[in-house]
Amino acid sequence: MSTINYNHLKLLAIFVTTVESGSFAGAARKLNTSRSRVSEQISALELDLGIRLLQRSTRKLTLTDEGAQIFAQASQLPKLLNSIEAIATPAEPAGRVSLTLNYDIGEKFVLPVLAEFQATYPHIQLDLVFNDSKLDLISENIDLAIRIGIPKDNALVARVMHEEKFALFASPTLLKDKGIPANINALEALPWIVCSPLINNGLHHLFRRTVPVEVKPTSFTQVNSPLMAQKMAVNHQGVGLLLPSTIKAELEENKLVPVMPELSGESVVFSLIYPSRKQLPKRTRAVIDFLLAKTFFKS
Repeated sequence: MSTINYNHLKLLAIFVTTVESGSFAGAARKLNTSRSRVSEQISALELDLGIRLLQRSTRKLTLTDEGAQIFAQASQLPKLLNSIEAIATPAEPAGRVSLTLNYDIGEKFVLPVLAEFQATYPHIQLDLVFNDSKLDLISENIDLAIRIGIPKDNALVARVMHEEKFALFASPTLLKDKGIPANINALEALPWIVCSPLINNGLHHLFRRTVPVEVKPTSFTQVNSPLMAQKMAVNHQGVGLLLPSTIKAELEENKLVPVMPELSGESVVFSLIYPSRKQLPKRTRAVIDFLLAKTFFKS
């Protein structure tokens, strides 16, 4: 069985540096340590191997025959270890990071900050995987996900990015034509746009402060895309239960206005999801920190 183990690799690299430097003192300067420490490490390597590698004198170090043979084999170790260290701890984040998210979040929140991200981290390349389904991060080998809700899977880490409540909005043109509702019956009589992933059969479970209120529109168009629901509401096609953060521009431009603002929907959480906190590559940590620092959802 070999007497060499992985603990010897660093000591062999120090041995090579010492030979190349010509002295313990020269090696100590290169390795940013003390002469005595280098001498101790070489002695420890010789003890473990059971052979003398260097003949010491007051003037110089001389390789033994065995030391010369080992030096010839180990001379690439310092370069190899430096290369491995450069990969593990790069001077700046670099490489590819995959991020899965749905189209609506991508268009509303990520697209506007992509240029800033690329300017901040020019050596990181993003792989954006747009999918409305919740892909398995581990089996699909995906680094990060932005999702609505918090996963129940304990193998995943969830960092809350934002939390807010749904509210009702419509275009001023629609309300001018159909009338501003003063009560639930009038609200139910308006045309509605219902987002099918959120609402079942048109029945809306809302709240007036903490009091539950059920609203069932008499007429509604059903879509399976929150982004399309927003666009249809802007196009005067109905009242929509929307997230205020996703329609900031439309509100500022008066393309949409609140409807019965005393009513609100369920609270929803936006989360940044990834498989583990441990041993994250520097590039992945950079993306996480950048996304968590962004004021995507704030006014």
